[in-house]
Amino acid sequence: MGRGKLRIYLGAAPGVGKTYAMLSEAHRRVERGTDVVVAFVEHHGRARTEVLLHGLEQVPRRELTYRGSVFTELDLDAVLARAPRVALVDELAHTNVPGARNAKRWQDVEELLAAGIDVISTVNIQHLESLGDVVESITGVRQQETVPDEVVRRADQIELVDMSPQALRRRMAHGNIYQPDKVDAALSNYFRPGNLTALRELALLWVADRVDEYLQQYRSEHRVSKIWGSRERIVVGLTGGPEGRTLIRRAARLAEKGAGGEVLAVYIARSDGLTSASPKELAVQRTLVEDLGGTFHHVLGDDIPAGLLDFARGVNATQIVLGSSRRKSWQYVFGPGVGATVARESGPDLDVHIVTHEEVAKGRGLPVARGARLGRSRLVWGWLAGLGGPVLLTLLLNTVHLGLANDVLLYLALTVAAALLGGLYPALASAAVGSLLLNWFFTPPVNRITIADPRNILALAIFVGVALSVASVVDVAARRTHQAARLRAESEILSFLAGDVLRGETSLETLLERVRETFGMDSAALLEREGDVAPWTCAGRAGLGPPVERPEDADVDIPVGDHLALALTGRVLPAEDRRVLAAFAAQAAVVLDRRRLREEADRARALAEGNRIRTALLAAVSHDLRTPLAGIKAAVTSLRSDDVSWSEEDQAELLEGIEAGADRLDHLVGNLLDMSRLQTGTVTPLIRATDVDEVVPMALGGVPEASVELDVPETLPMVAVDAGLLERAMANLVENAVKYSPPGRTVLVAGSALADRVEVRVVDRGPGVPDEAKDRIFEPFQRHGDAPRGAGVGLGLAVARGFAEAMGGTLNAEDTPGGGLTMVLTLRAAGPDTDHPPTATAERQAA
Repeated sequence: MGRGKLRIYLGAAPGVGKTYAMLSEAHRRVERGTDVVVAFVEHHGRARTEVLLHGLEQVPRRELTYRGSVFTELDLDAVLARAPRVALVDELAHTNVPGARNAKRWQDVEELLAAGIDVISTVNIQHLESLGDVVESITGVRQQETVPDEVVRRADQIELVDMSPQALRRRMAHGNIYQPDKVDAALSNYFRPGNLTALRELALLWVADRVDEYLQQYRSEHRVSKIWGSRERIVVGLTGGPEGRTLIRRAARLAEKGAGGEVLAVYIARSDGLTSASPKELAVQRTLVEDLGGTFHHVLGDDIPAGLLDFARGVNATQIVLGSSRRKSWQYVFGPGVGATVARESGPDLDVHIVTHEEVAKGRGLPVARGARLGRSRLVWGWLAGLGGPVLLTLLLNTVHLGLANDVLLYLALTVAAALLGGLYPALASAAVGSLLLNWFFTPPVNRITIADPRNILALAIFVGVALSVASVVDVAARRTHQAARLRAESEILSFLAGDVLRGETSLETLLERVRETFGMDSAALLEREGDVAPWTCAGRAGLGPPVERPEDADVDIPVGDHLALALTGRVLPAEDRRVLAAFAAQAAVVLDRRRLREEADRARALAEGNRIRTALLAAVSHDLRTPLAGIKAAVTSLRSDDVSWSEEDQAELLEGIEAGADRLDHLVGNLLDMSRLQTGTVTPLIRATDVDEVVPMALGGVPEASVELDVPETLPMVAVDAGLLERAMANLVENAVKYSPPGRTVLVAGSALADRVEVRVVDRGPGVPDEAKDRIFEPFQRHGDAPRGAGVGLGLAVARGFAEAMGGTLNAEDTPGGGLTMVLTLRAAGPDTDHPPTATAERQAA
């Protein structure tokens, strides 16, 4: 039996009708006689969805006990034993309860497919793994349950279940999705119109991309070369000239006129060497096309029109945008040009737009493929072999008579040698001189230009033809070998350079040193100036040569914009080296800008942090610290007064006020000291295996006894933490929760285990915190909303998160279902290698 087929109903958000559509499809298949079973479907109490389960065979679920509660999961073994033709499996991204065979439900689905069972499933766009960051930036909620994109991509069918945000919110308001007590919170948070619109667009674009992939796969499998205009896809042909910006903008305007238009800019470089295109201009054009929502492509090809058409047909383009030729009128004798050739060869299914621009007919060099230089010594020896060699060979053959056929072969060998040494032109000279000498000295009648025997005429003609052909082939092969070695070295240098610069691993001085070593120069410097008449200054330098004060004083200078130049001393570089050097110059400018931006950002960050800390400390000292001090002083003054006779009850009340003020001062000062230790990096946790149920109760000493409800089982695994830091973090979390809880509502502190982690949740029923402020409340000296000044200096949560991260854990804030805020402290479970230092407590007390 072959592998089963997977069909997925994809939605933008909960409640759009994925499960309803899946069950409707199941009923249609049952009516056609297909064996369908419900392996796992969750109706979430939605009446219309629950009704559709009637009439369908349901495989009993497997019951699992976890944390003292009973959960039901898909019974994979039962479904495999039942072996239906089609199985319905809801919520593909679901995480199974510990104890199930697989950790994820999509892994259960993979086993069903491998067994030859077709599966119909559902998933929301926010559960795709690659879109986690995007969804979090839209909704402010990080999805914990995800499914790998590849699992969904491999589906045989993907059907989008779509619904407008307004209709979905109406369904929510009518109670068709969530229970009534959760409707208001959902509508004001996750189900906001902006969130739903963005998620809907994300789902539509993702499905559109998958449809495009299926189309490309179908065209490839069926070898469809004809263009199908399913969407406007516009290819822009770039030459590296300044007119490319005009072409890109024109193509973008054309794409906007059609639905789903796409722009692809392509630059075709010859494979026989570097072209005259400006790397800086190409970089600018690449940035422009990406800013406009298009893509940039770099393609190698000797035949530019053919390469452009092949690329356009390969991406199923519908239009090509080219610029009018920059060649002058006389240059058309070399050919009709790229634009005319592309228009002629494009065919009826591909439109070609020729766009005018300011560079039309201003002239440009023809793209002649020039070979690499063979070197002066080789050229000299080549000309000596081509001109002097035939003369010496003639003198030799006049003394030794070998016959005309052998003479022709010797002259031919000399021509090949001239080609190997000096290239084509010495070989041509050798062929010409050799043919004349053969005719004069060895072809009857000798010492005359005329030839008596017609067969000798044919022999000489063949000699000249073979000599020219062999010389041309040998010359091209020699030059291509030299070019290949050079281009390989250049490509390795440029790719290594680009990788280092993109990763930010190369400093300006390191880059200049690489330039100096690569081109064998004495020194390399990056010069800059503030204006056209301002003096040049050195931004960075490498090498031991004399310093260069102006670009004109250097042996080689490459301008980068108007006020930046790369200057090198040592020797004059050839043109091909200067073109490669231009890429280095552009990268040097990028590195310089990055260094300046990083320095400015560091200075600004340090200033802002210093100002914020100073301002917050002043506020804390001026109010939060002075208030308890003032209360303590007033109570002490009253007790010491001789004018009033205090009763024992009054004295006890004043002493209690002194004690409360001292405790508050101790707490505030402790938080300030802890924050300073975190910011200076002096917190060194003593990690050891610790029982959570022993530490958490110790953190409740600063809150009223009846204000906290504990649910921390003794069966929780031990965690790898510093007991002192954990106690301090929990104390701050519990104190914060009690502070914001309404009267009569207790704070719940609950612990649970999940895989190799232990979670401690501090749950309150207070006003809660909006999604956009959940991260901000963990910053130092932050109070949320209209918290009173007496509520503290805003360090408790910052210290708690700092301690959690110092122990290798995390601290995050979540909404409490039904209203309120839940602090989730995640800790690592203790492993066999966790340290158990016997003197850890003593060391902490000594510290």
